[in-house]
Amino acid sequence: MKKIFTLFLMLSNIACFAQDSLYVRKMVNTLASASFWGRGYTKDGMKKTADFLSAAYKNIGLLPMGTDFKQEFAYPVNTFPGKMFVAINGKKLMPGRDFIVNNESAGIRQKGSLEKVDSLNFIAHPNLRIQLKDKLTWSVATTVAQETTIEINRKNFKEIPKEISVDIENKFIENFRASNICGWIKGTKQPDSMLIITAHYDHLGGMGADTYFPGANDNAAGVATLLSLAKYYKAHPQPYSIGFICFAGEEAGLLGSRYFVENPPIPLSKIKFLINLDLVGTGESGMTVVNASVYPKAFSLLNEINQEQKLISKINSRGKAANSDHYFFTEKGVPAFFIYTQGGPAAYHDIFDKAETLPLTEYHDLFKLIVGFNQRIME
Repeated sequence: MKKIFTLFLMLSNIACFAQDSLYVRKMVNTLASASFWGRGYTKDGMKKTADFLSAAYKNIGLLPMGTDFKQEFAYPVNTFPGKMFVAINGKKLMPGRDFIVNNESAGIRQKGSLEKVDSLNFIAHPNLRIQLKDKLTWSVATTVAQETTIEINRKNFKEIPKEISVDIENKFIENFRASNICGWIKGTKQPDSMLIITAHYDHLGGMGADTYFPGANDNAAGVATLLSLAKYYKAHPQPYSIGFICFAGEEAGLLGSRYFVENPPIPLSKIKFLINLDLVGTGESGMTVVNASVYPKAFSLLNEINQEQKLISKINSRGKAANSDHYFFTEKGVPAFFIYTQGGPAAYHDIFDKAETLPLTEYHDLFKLIVGFNQRIME
């Protein structure tokens, strides 16, 4: 009978993880779809995502940290909602694949000759610059420059740029409204102690009316893993309270997490440890932990659990870095790790970071590692 019961538990766990895999995959597919338009600044991408995540929190059964799941704030951002036309030497280029417009660029409409500065840089007076690049990597700007810079993928366009025709529309929004999505599950024994899981849900949005940046690995995968953990902890209440925060404004400079830390809906002193998930959709080459050397005992514990359960192939240690939403928490004295995985597709801040090519290699093992780590922290 004992063997049958053990087999039943094993089969139940397999079914549970299979179900979680389907849920996580569905979430990544949804968040990286055109419906949310890069979870950014045009076509209401970020607002639609915030509404979607608030509904997901409610459906899971989380409690809001304040009066609502949304913690609203605002910041300036340069956007590109409309025209995005570039032709070099009479050849029309495709946005995202053949060129990107620098995120700080002003809108421009111009035709003319290009003057060579060096082998990689060309200009057209008065304020237009062309740069040849091996990889097109986009980002988000909170200011507008006087100059317009267009980066050309030199792998797709191998001619010397001589003539240009450009028609690009930008719109600077001085007070873009965004929301962090904050929820929690009350602890059963020490509810005033809290463990936090975080992930930013914003990405780069769209560049022009027809091109968007899906952001499957960055960071739909992190949000999907967070939601999966929220489902697990709702079904398995813990001694400590467990919090879940999806940040906006990360790509614009960690603005959402900074706002949360400066305007905390809960006392930061209650947070005993925070795990931030960003770029966790791969893992065949292992994972890296930022702040590992800052909190060596916690990192040793993480490694111990990993070795006991034979989960992630390799865990790399990294020191302090202001490269994701853990940073401002650490600056305020909240112990925190930032976890990201490695290997697999190299797409990053480009149009190729798609759900269909994201393997989610180590989702199960990362899930088990986080649950095991949090369990040991609460002992």
